[in-house]
Amino acid sequence: MKIDKDTISAYGKLTLPQILSKQAERIGSDGIAIREKAYGIWQTFDWTEYFEYTTKVGLGLKSLGVNRGENIGIITDNHPEWLFAELGGQSVGAVTLNLFTSAVSGELAHTLNRIRATYVIAGDQEQVDKLLEVKDKLSHIRKVIYVDPTGMRLYSDDPWLISFRELLQLGEELNRNEPYLFARELQKGRPDDIALMITTSGTTGISKLAMLSHSNFFDMASKWLETDTVGMNFNWLSISPPAWIVDQIWGVGITLIGGMTMNFPEMPETIVEDFREIGPTVIITSSRFWEDLASTIRVKMSDAGFIKRKLFSISEKIGAKTVDLESQKKKIPFYLKIMKWLASIIIFRPLMDRVGCSQFVSAFTGGHPISPDVIRFFRSVGLNLKQCYGLTESGGIFQVQPDNEVKAETVGKPLPGTEINISEDQEVLVLSKANFMGYYNDYQATESAFDNGWLRTGDAGYLDDDGHLVIIGRKEEIIRDKDGHVFSPDFIETRLKFSPYIKEIVTFGEGRSYITALVNIDMGNVGNWAEDRMIPYTTYTDLSQQPLIEQLIVEEVKNVNERLPDQMKIRKMILLYKLLDADDEELTRTGKVRRRFVYGLYIKLIEAMYSDQKELDVKSKVRYRNGQINTIETSVKILTLN
Repeated sequence: MKIDKDTISAYGKLTLPQILSKQAERIGSDGIAIREKAYGIWQTFDWTEYFEYTTKVGLGLKSLGVNRGENIGIITDNHPEWLFAELGGQSVGAVTLNLFTSAVSGELAHTLNRIRATYVIAGDQEQVDKLLEVKDKLSHIRKVIYVDPTGMRLYSDDPWLISFRELLQLGEELNRNEPYLFARELQKGRPDDIALMITTSGTTGISKLAMLSHSNFFDMASKWLETDTVGMNFNWLSISPPAWIVDQIWGVGITLIGGMTMNFPEMPETIVEDFREIGPTVIITSSRFWEDLASTIRVKMSDAGFIKRKLFSISEKIGAKTVDLESQKKKIPFYLKIMKWLASIIIFRPLMDRVGCSQFVSAFTGGHPISPDVIRFFRSVGLNLKQCYGLTESGGIFQVQPDNEVKAETVGKPLPGTEINISEDQEVLVLSKANFMGYYNDYQATESAFDNGWLRTGDAGYLDDDGHLVIIGRKEEIIRDKDGHVFSPDFIETRLKFSPYIKEIVTFGEGRSYITALVNIDMGNVGNWAEDRMIPYTTYTDLSQQPLIEQLIVEEVKNVNERLPDQMKIRKMILLYKLLDADDEELTRTGKVRRRFVYGLYIKLIEAMYSDQKELDVKSKVRYRNGQINTIETSVKILTLN
C-alpha cells in the first residue's frame, strides 16, 4: 500500500523527527517500522516504539547538556540505535554526522575536530578504543556513549564514557520530570534546518562535509515515493554503511516518509539468508556488491557439472538476446519468449532464490560506474537491475533508468522535479530542491559547487537520442594520450572488473603513447582457481605473482582489449602485490579509487611500464587497521599484452 499524496505533501512542512511523530500517531502499533536480526531471531519495533526510543535518546542528550545547533558524531554499523541516535539528536536541534566504522583513530579524530563534536555515539568497544587512543585530541567531546556493552566492564570507572542504556534512562527520568519538554523541543525544528552532514567521497583529496536539510531529504524521498512501487509494508534491507548517502536517504528519508519497514541483517555473512527471509522489494547498493555477486555466480557455474553448466550457458544467451532486443525497442519473437519463459522456470528463478534476490521488484546500483556487462548479465538471468546516478551533494540518487527502457550504458532519466543540463565543457549540472545547503565551514568550495543555481557534479557526460544520461567519468580524470585521444579510465576499468578474477584495476596514460594498468586480483576466486589446479600459495602477494595466475589475468585483459578501440587497449600491466586499501588511503571509505594518490604512491611501477624493464624489485609499507605498519619486499613482473 502506497502512502497517499496528500499525506506526503503535508510532511513537506515538517522536520524528519516531526514526521516520525506523525507516523507514530497515524500507524502506531499497527505497522512494523524497524526489524533487526539478532541471534537468528528477528526483533521488531513498531512506529510507536520507534518514536519512544527516539524521544528517550533526544531527552537523554538534553539531560547530558546538548545545545541546539551543536554537532554529534555517530560511529555505528547498521543497527536501530543508529536511527534512534540520529533522529533523537535532530529532535532536540543537534546536527548529526555518521562516520565510517572502518576509519582508523586518526581519521575519526580529524573529522570530529572539524565539526567540534560535543557528543559521540559509538557502536562498540572497538570504536570506543579508537576514541580513547586519541582522547587527548578530543577535548571538546563531553561524553562518548557506547551502544554494545560487550567487553566494556573494565571501562566502568571512566567518566568520559556512558552506555546507551544509561542514556535512555536519563531520557526517561527527564520525561517524567518535564513531560512537555520533548514536544516543545520537537516543535522548534524547521524544515530548512540542517539535519545532518555527510562526508563526500574524497577521491581527489580531503573529504568535504556536505550539509543537508530536512527539506532536502523530504524532496528526494518524495520523488522516489512518487516514481517507484514502494510504500507501506514494503521492506528495505540496510546493508550499505550509514555514513553513505544511499542508506541515509532511504533509512532516514524514504522508509520514514513512506511508512516502509527498515530491516537490519545480523551480519554481512547472513545477508543472502536474510534476503530470503525478509523478501525485500527494492535494493540500492554499490557496484562492488553486484560485481562480487556476478563473479560468485559465474565462478560457481563454471565449477558445476557439465549439464548444469551447459543449461546455464544456453539460458544466459537466451536472456541476453531478449535483453538486447528490449534495449533496442525491437519486437521479441514468440519462440524467444517461450525459450525465455522456460529458462526462467528451470534456471533463473531457482538461481535468484538461491542468492536471495527472488523477491526484488527493482534493484539499483550506484556510487561508482559499473560495467554494462554486469547490468546485462543480471538482466539476462531475470533480475531487474538498473544503473542509477547521484551524489552526496544532490541529496542522493536523482537519475534512474525507467523500467520500460533500460539501457545498460546509461544512467537513465531524472526523477520528477529534477532538471539536468550539460555545460559547454560537458559537465553534468543538476537543478533540484534536494541539492545540498553547502559545505560545512567552506564558503569558497560551496560557491564553486554551483553555477547560477545549478549544482556542478564534476562528472562529464552527455544525453543520448532518447534523453538518457551517459556518464563518461570524472571531468578532471579524463585522460588525453600522447596523440590527443580522449577517454575515461572508468570506461576501461568497469569492463575489466566484470571478470571474476579482477577485484580492482587502475589505468594510466595521460600524455603517454599507450595505456597501462595496476591490477588487484580477486583473492577468493583466484584462490579457488589455483586450488583446483593444485597451485600452492601462501599469501596474497605470493598468489598474485604465480606464473599461471599472471597468464590467467593476461587472458582476461586480452578478452576485454578485443572489444576496445586501439587507443584504449591496455598494453602493459602489473599484478599489484597488495590489495588497494582505505587504511592506506588508496581507496575512499566507500571503495572508490583515489587515483591521484595511487599514481603518486606507485609512480616507480608506472614509470617502469613505460620503459624496457621486465621486472622490478619493490619495497612497500602496509598499514593495518590496528595501526601496525609492516613492510612488503617482493619483485613484480611487467606483463606485456600484444
